[in-house]
Amino acid sequence: MTQERFSNLHAPILDRTRLVAKVAVERRKGKRIVLANGCFDLFHVGHARYLAGAKELGDCLIVGVNTDEEVKKQKGAQRPFTPENERAEVISSIKCVDLVTVFPEPTVEELIRAIRPDFHAKGTDYTTETVPERNIVKECGGQVAIVGDPKDHSSTEIIRSVNSEK
Repeated sequence: MTQERFSNLHAPILDRTRLVAKVAVERRKGKRIVLANGCFDLFHVGHARYLAGAKELGDCLIVGVNTDEEVKKQKGAQRPFTPENERAEVISSIKCVDLVTVFPEPTVEELIRAIRPDFHAKGTDYTTETVPERNIVKECGGQVAIVGDPKDHSSTEIIRSVNSEK
């Protein structure tokens, strides 16, 4: 998916090759690179606060969106509700987001290796010690940061609530 197709969006949606090239340009400008990632299946206020907190860490916020296949593996056969290209499009429309990519790996480690962010932002359901990618981030010269509000919101809880009302 390319930005040309969705020219009215705020942030370009880039494949890995274009993303790496764009990050190199941003680094040459002296910008601090921040990576956030997630499924973003049903976008909610917790996601918005997480991304806003991530943006506060640097100048260029990149958001990695899990593929449909990986969401299905993580969340179950009925997920995602929203296809990956649409989830990426929603994320690209968020004002604080600068670049978006869809990543096919089960973890964000390869994306971290590819772009070497200055900060890797995770939500408050983690601590800096429990972030699975913390060693890769450190190995690549970056820092892990915990951002956003308390984990009081989740797509899974929204789904449970809707299903209990049936």
